[in-house]
Amino acid sequence: MKTTLNVFLFLWLTSISFAQSKIDKTLKKLNEASVDYIHADSLKNASNAVLLDAREKSEYEVSHLKNAIWVGYDTFELDSIVQKIKNKNSEIVVYCSIGVRSEDIGEKLQQAGYTKVKNLYGGIFEWKNRGNPVFDSSGNETEQVHAFNKQWGKLLKNGQKVYGP
Repeated sequence: MKTTLNVFLFLWLTSISFAQSKIDKTLKKLNEASVDYIHADSLKNASNAVLLDAREKSEYEVSHLKNAIWVGYDTFELDSIVQKIKNKNSEIVVYCSIGVRSEDIGEKLQQAGYTKVKNLYGGIFEWKNRGNPVFDSSGNETEQVHAFNKQWGKLLKNGQKVYGP
């Protein structure tokens, strides 16, 4: 039994490490690191942060971080954020699937004068890969995560992948 448990733990940690290294490589290739990162473990302790989900509405409805505000990506409107978050010194964490779209939104927030903007490193995929909870559109905890597409879905190692609207 102990051997089986050790093998399981080894395989689980290996799969997370593999996903992490793939996420690392993808972010280094696609991002400029223009918005400081916050890692999942640190975000768990950031109780005052305003969470902004920069994915499409259909992705957000499948699952999102608790209390996250959907802002979208293609439909992002800075004016709506300025109305919702008046204090430009508020701690803001933007996330998407892995952190590419959220960097773009974070840059727009910084250009608008927001001073404490962070990008969730590895996005909702890394959040879920680390065993953290996500919530559906009714506010219930769920194992489902919108995996965007089959290629990006390879980076999600924990939870149930959902594709399409």
